[in-house]
Amino acid sequence: MSSSVPPTAGIPADDGGARPPEDGARAGRPGPGGGGSRGDGFRRRLKPRTGRGLVGAVAAVAAVVLGGIVWAAPVPYVVELPGPVYNTLGTDSGKDVITIKGRQTYPAQGALDLTTVYVEGGPNSNVSLLGLLRSALDPSQSILPVDAVYPKGVTTQTVSQENAQEMQSSQDNAVAAALKTLSIPFQQQLKIASLVENSASAGKLQPQDTILSVGGQKVESLTAIQGLVAASKGKPLAVVFERNGTQHTVSITPRDSGGGHYLLGFTVAYSFSFPFTVDFALDRVGGPSAGMMFALGIIDKLTPGNLTNGKQIAGTGTISPDGSVGEIGGIVQKMEGARSQGATLFLAPAGNCGDVVGRVPSGLSVVKVDTLDAARHAVEAYAQGTDPATLPQCTK
Repeated sequence: MSSSVPPTAGIPADDGGARPPEDGARAGRPGPGGGGSRGDGFRRRLKPRTGRGLVGAVAAVAAVVLGGIVWAAPVPYVVELPGPVYNTLGTDSGKDVITIKGRQTYPAQGALDLTTVYVEGGPNSNVSLLGLLRSALDPSQSILPVDAVYPKGVTTQTVSQENAQEMQSSQDNAVAAALKTLSIPFQQQLKIASLVENSASAGKLQPQDTILSVGGQKVESLTAIQGLVAASKGKPLAVVFERNGTQHTVSITPRDSGGGHYLLGFTVAYSFSFPFTVDFALDRVGGPSAGMMFALGIIDKLTPGNLTNGKQIAGTGTISPDGSVGEIGGIVQKMEGARSQGATLFLAPAGNCGDVVGRVPSGLSVVKVDTLDAARHAVEAYAQGTDPATLPQCTK
């Protein structure tokens, strides 16, 4: 969304790809220099008749040139535009988007479209003042400060690497969530990904340690750890972990980060062992927000019948191994992209409802979801003719 080549020039991302600079103009739109008629005017104007006229002509040309430079000058903003959609039940470049080996699968019809967004500006390209004004007049586009999307000083390479890593993680999480929903057993572990400097866990845990239990409770998800830490209210917790094949126990006292929100101070990564292989052939998209649609595609392929009943349904949202659906960026552009490609139902994360209300394209129904089970139920209900207005809706 199983690894993928990160988005670079001309490649969309499900949450933050980029397009290359186009000399200050977007594809299919005139650049700030205008057309030939203005050039003809320059030539007529530059034909001197007197010394004073020459000075005036030069001054006029200089003003126009300077004005053009200002309009073409890059501005510290990014523009989000609708990107292409990909049917997780279909193919891309002649290959199945999702291929399952080692387990019986069933033909799937219809479409479960994952949606993407293009991002112009930032480390990969520039947005001109003229381009920014054009985007401000297009309701399908959003304008954001660069710093709201990219950390200061981030490079194109860093963005590409992070998008690829997030896509890989979303694919693994999608398989885990789908198998859990279908009650297909698999092995799952939590590993320390990184430690916050000077945190409660610094000096006690190390990256790649496998977390086995917290406070005497077995844990297999970040959500479980967060719940136990919150319940501790700052009291010491026994953390059992495995390092290099040896089990260890350490006591860690969570620290209050403000407002009674306690943290152990580490990030986690999931490690899975699945009973069969799921491959993804979508190498032109990066980021985390295809997870939910991947999971729905896997469920459809692993179960008899057609989940969509032949209908075209789109959506977006991150997915956790426990099936929780998370909010994403570019929801407005993704709804626009979905509708333009024929989708009639869109699955939106509940966390994005604030951006959904009042911005739904005509002809598109939107249902809010917060879990994979809720998303599956919405798809099945709509496929069987249920009025989407009777399903969970985003409200102000």
